[in-house]
Amino acid sequence: MTDLLTAARMRALERAAMDSRTVTGLELMERAGAGVVEAMYDAWPDLASGAHRAVVLCGPGNNGGDGFVIARLLAKAGWEVEVFFYGDPDQLPPDAKTNYDRWGALGDVAHFGFPNAREPVQTAFTKAAVHRSDELTAKPPFVVIDALFGIGLTRPIAGLDTVMAHMDYLAQFRDLNKSRLVAVDVPSGYDTDTGQPIRDTRSGGNPFPVIHADLVVTFHARKPVHDAIENDAVRVVVRDIGLGPFSDLKNPRRRHKISDPTHITRDTLPTLAKPEGHKFDHGHALVLTGGPGRTGAARLAARGALRIGAGLVTLGVPPAAQMEVAGQITALMLARVPDVDRLNAVLKDDRINALCLGPGLGLGDHAAALVDAILGTEHLCAARRVVFDADALTLIAQDPARMEALNAHAVLTPHGGEFARLFPDISEKLAAVPDTGPAWTKVDATREAAARCGAVVVFKGPNTVIAHPDGRVSIHAATHERSAPWLATAGAGDALAGFITGLLARRVTPMQAAETAAWLHVECARAFGPGLIAEDLPEMLPQVLRELGT
Repeated sequence: MTDLLTAARMRALERAAMDSRTVTGLELMERAGAGVVEAMYDAWPDLASGAHRAVVLCGPGNNGGDGFVIARLLAKAGWEVEVFFYGDPDQLPPDAKTNYDRWGALGDVAHFGFPNAREPVQTAFTKAAVHRSDELTAKPPFVVIDALFGIGLTRPIAGLDTVMAHMDYLAQFRDLNKSRLVAVDVPSGYDTDTGQPIRDTRSGGNPFPVIHADLVVTFHARKPVHDAIENDAVRVVVRDIGLGPFSDLKNPRRRHKISDPTHITRDTLPTLAKPEGHKFDHGHALVLTGGPGRTGAARLAARGALRIGAGLVTLGVPPAAQMEVAGQITALMLARVPDVDRLNAVLKDDRINALCLGPGLGLGDHAAALVDAILGTEHLCAARRVVFDADALTLIAQDPARMEALNAHAVLTPHGGEFARLFPDISEKLAAVPDTGPAWTKVDATREAAARCGAVVVFKGPNTVIAHPDGRVSIHAATHERSAPWLATAGAGDALAGFITGLLARRVTPMQAAETAAWLHVECARAFGPGLIAEDLPEMLPQVLRELGT
């Protein structure tokens, strides 16, 4: 998998380099600005000669400092440059303030979108983008540099709504002036670690607008957002700024030795081809159902497990639901499970090596007893992995002893509401808007949840984050060209639980089973397209697996 740097890790690298006294913050900023200009010339060779025009949007942090460097370098190359600054010059970090002053010796700064700004954001952008569109069109190419926030934006800040609400003027730059848009480090409006738009928690969590760049220039290494946004229309370039000797962060300031997130792609999937052998060579999964009228979710999960390659899949059914299930299945097996004693008897068959509890299971005493039976015995072990989904997660959240019984052979698959029930304090911290410092991200929250419960946690959503208790984290972002909005349908999560269960039966490790299932789940939805219902997901697996060459 591709190693990706979180925002916090990148800041730590820069701090380690500066603490070593081998490089200063100003030198890093100068290298970053020069790297952006070089990347622009490489991407568009016509910019490398002649005088062109640029608008540079600078923000209130070090990303804005990079922007002032870029403006200065372009002006010295003969470009006509305008700089718009969002922020208070007196509150800039020292290195950014130095470059603000250096630019001030060459050109003006138009302040916008800040209480003390000389012009409101709409006036400033209207002047540049609309009133002078004829002039700008006559002098293409025209470049817009987004140096507003970079990796520093993880939460709404004062005035962000004002700035981002007028980012449509950038589209006017592009449409009216045939412009090109370059983002420094991260296109403004995105969370660096999740690849999702920043959400306004004060207005029901609606996402802010985001800047859609043609070229994104980042430094030292890619961040999770880059894999989420890169497509045929968005190019991501990495420029070296001299942090190589500090990449291992052998620095006393670093308190946690944890890996950075990896991004799940087609190239990271394990080999799913089935070698020759008996059906039991490919594993036997047991999926427990709820009572009458509640068996559909488990049947859906079981079919997903069978389609993904488990040799056998059995549905464990209470007697009252036996006729309902028997009339609905063919390739799936059926076992009567009236109580815990019978469950333990079924599980004496050590060929059953994967279990799934939760889809349609219910929240009554019978369901609770089944969950307790799995957690309170030797069933949760290296030879028998378990997926806890849906109702099983709610039951675990109701009793701390159940949480304590989990281990790394378990996979939890919560959506946002279930995550909040399981880990209320972590969820509250994730939703909070801090007064100072970077906000917590979904990566941070999932990693802490996995460490706390000792199990693999799959925090579902358009950006699904998967964490192992040892600190490993993977991200699967179903965004842009991999967007699959049709997955917002009843039962889709049950199918995902089944995919994971089937891969566990095939002896794929819990972490890799979750990663692979998340990717295949979205690929099945994309292959089917609009009109998808959950029952279609397992049926698309043969086509998807065939296209993978498995």
